[in-house]
Amino acid sequence: GENWVQEAWAKYQQVDTKLRWHMIGHLQTNKVKRAVQFFDVIQSVDSVHLAEEINRRAGALNKKIEILIEVNTSGEESKFGLHPSDVVPLFKKIADLKFLQIKGLMTIGTFLEDAELVRPCFVTLRQIKEKLQQLNMQNVSMQYLSMGMTNDFETAIEEGSNMVRIGRAIFGERI
Repeated sequence: GENWVQEAWAKYQQVDTKLRWHMIGHLQTNKVKRAVQFFDVIQSVDSVHLAEEINRRAGALNKKIEILIEVNTSGEESKFGLHPSDVVPLFKKIADLKFLQIKGLMTIGTFLEDAELVRPCFVTLRQIKEKLQQLNMQNVSMQYLSMGMTNDFETAIEEGSNMVRIGRAIFGERI
């Protein structure tokens, strides 16, 4: 999992083993062309415009890209992601894009020491997933709930997360 396209691209060129690359940071549309060249999954799609650009660039490579829709479940203005009420309308607009495979949802909970205070963010994402599953849309599998980081991943798992981002626990703080 990588946060920045340029940094990930440099690493990608040094690795000769086939890995599954995940874009977990915010993706700007001007970085999509490079991103679709090597990322297998983009976990931070938060607009129709971005989804359409990923679809267009992936189509030029005849490559399917797995995506997760980022939802701002904390309501914090400093975080990216859709407002929970905007998720279903977005899905309805992008579900038919030919080169995207919608695999689930992602959120970043409030950064607090007490993981119990973060739990409502994870509950909200799980409830959105359940609502989307009931709609039974084509090209939408809802396979993944990507939620939980080093400080709160246990709580996220209790709420249904099957993909966590624990880089800080593995590699330490960024320098």
